[in-house]
Amino acid sequence: MYLRNSLKTTENSKFEIPKTFAEQVFGVFSWFIPIAVAFSCFGGLNASILASSREGHLPDLLSMIHIGRFTPVPALLFNCSMSLIYLIVEDVFQLINYFSFSYWFFVGLSIAGQLYLRWKEPDRYRPLKLSLFFPIFFCICSIFLVVVPLYSDTINSLIGIGIALSGIPVYFMGVYLPVSKRPPFVSKILGAVTRATQLLCYCVLTEMDTSEETLETKSQ
Repeated sequence: MYLRNSLKTTENSKFEIPKTFAEQVFGVFSWFIPIAVAFSCFGGLNASILASSREGHLPDLLSMIHIGRFTPVPALLFNCSMSLIYLIVEDVFQLINYFSFSYWFFVGLSIAGQLYLRWKEPDRYRPLKLSLFFPIFFCICSIFLVVVPLYSDTINSLIGIGIALSGIPVYFMGVYLPVSKRPPFVSKILGAVTRATQLLCYCVLTEMDTSEETLETKSQ
């Protein structure tokens, strides 16, 4: 149905196909499609930020939740701030090129890490098991999505790599190093920002669920 309705209007460019599809299928309600896509992306990114902070990939303050409403207010505010910064780029397709290369590169590394663990730790507890065909096929697709943009749009791909690498010193200084080995000014800044966030958002750190750890210990 998507192709049948979209290809009727041949004069539109390839970037207008989703817009044409929404107008022909939903009519006056076509405005709902971009809003739904924005909400979906916003929710997915917010969940990624919250999960990353709980796993130690981002500062702990982003994993705090509101005391009364149990909502991740700091993660939402951080997501909004980053969205406003991304809007500075005028060409949205250039922004997509910056992001897509790094995104598929790190997603491919994550799936490759799962394959490595299946090889090195075959007896490790896993609540969900799939055939190796799926992660291998996914890794091949990820390699394709990384190599092709690097060849066809080298400049923007290199800019995306630079943006991704710029987070390494921030992660090393603010997350990876233990508190005792961090420079004093880093600890002071993180402490001040964390306290201000707690007072402003009325939120606290969450306790990790130990049920998975208990199941993993029993399996071992």
